[in-house]
Amino acid sequence: MNKIAKYNCIENLKKEGNPIIIVTLVEEAEAVLNSCRELGINVTAFCDSESRKTKDKFCGLDVVHTPALKKHYPDARFIIANPNIKDCSRQLSELGYDEIYSSLEILEKYDVNKHTHKWPVPYMAQKITVAKSTHSSYFDEKKTFLRSIDIMITTKCSMNCANCCNLMQFYVDAKNTDEKIIEAVDTLSSNVDYIGEFRIIGGEPLMNKDWWKIINNILEKDSNRKILVYTNGTICPKDEHLESFKGKNVNFYITDYGKLSKNVEKMEEGLKRYGIGYMRKPADNWVDCSNVRQHKRSVARLKQVFKECCAKTYYTLLNGRLYTCPFIANAANLKALPDNKADYVDLFSEKKENLKNRIRRLVNMDAFFPACDFCDGRPNDPTTAKEYAGKGFIKAAIQAPGKLPFKEYK
Repeated sequence: MNKIAKYNCIENLKKEGNPIIIVTLVEEAEAVLNSCRELGINVTAFCDSESRKTKDKFCGLDVVHTPALKKHYPDARFIIANPNIKDCSRQLSELGYDEIYSSLEILEKYDVNKHTHKWPVPYMAQKITVAKSTHSSYFDEKKTFLRSIDIMITTKCSMNCANCCNLMQFYVDAKNTDEKIIEAVDTLSSNVDYIGEFRIIGGEPLMNKDWWKIINNILEKDSNRKILVYTNGTICPKDEHLESFKGKNVNFYITDYGKLSKNVEKMEEGLKRYGIGYMRKPADNWVDCSNVRQHKRSVARLKQVFKECCAKTYYTLLNGRLYTCPFIANAANLKALPDNKADYVDLFSEKKENLKNRIRRLVNMDAFFPACDFCDGRPNDPTTAKEYAGKGFIKAAIQAPGKLPFKEYK
């Protein structure tokens, strides 16, 4: 199959021609810009599908809203920094562009230690490694590649956000979900060609007192695995737990919710003390996508919801099942939608001889899942989405007084 994005790009981009634009403001974009400057490639601007990211310059350059690119640059050359090269290249192609390149060649010899970045070196190094692996897999259709896998180790959370997109606000009987989790991780790993990043999530993962043991057990099986812990900064890890990660591929992603993240400063101090990479980011407004309700959409509308979804490659492992996204995973776990085996792969019940093919079909899905009809949609930018039923951008982390009701399917 012909790929929209091309690999060999450095010599073409050095030549005089149409403006050069780096695609999306992911962390890796800064490294792509640095490398371009080293190589003598003159970058004009960035673009991003979220309009709210276009208000300020990034690394001194303008950021253009992707849907409005044609107004600013009728012709342009593009370098995709975003790991999701498939969706980015397709979006640009549909806008009428054909000079679209992967950043793989540009980042091939990039030395993260020779540059300054907005984020700590260990964190940046891990993101760049995952991005390169993801782009490499784009050009190899024979392999099954997961950019990341969200490993849910608990449905307990130290907050109770009314609009949590992972649906924690509906869990009355929240509990740890780590039974057989190492076995599930190993089964998944042995049936795909590569997993770029193992993301430890909840709820709030540190609500599971064995969170650090789980991470070390995952790494014990393969020390090359890359771990990213997603936390809300409410619980400060113990020193002995952080010390157990020294020299290992463990990084933290801290979402800072202000006063709610009451231990974020202590957490940051501990991570620095033990040389653990992290990113601390203030919570932006959220895209409302926390309702579970059936829409009875047509096939065409379901395809559009799936096409616009920004979370359809947030593969999630929950209670031995692999899902394409956290919404479907938790809605199914809550029984907030009818059980449909087309929505997941059961790593323990599926016949071994079928497992690789079932996982491959789920990963390569390009239409929609039955559960997508129960989601309002999760676009990058609700202001430009064609199929979205939520409230748009909303304030992050509004706390509910208690657990919220939902319809349960028996």
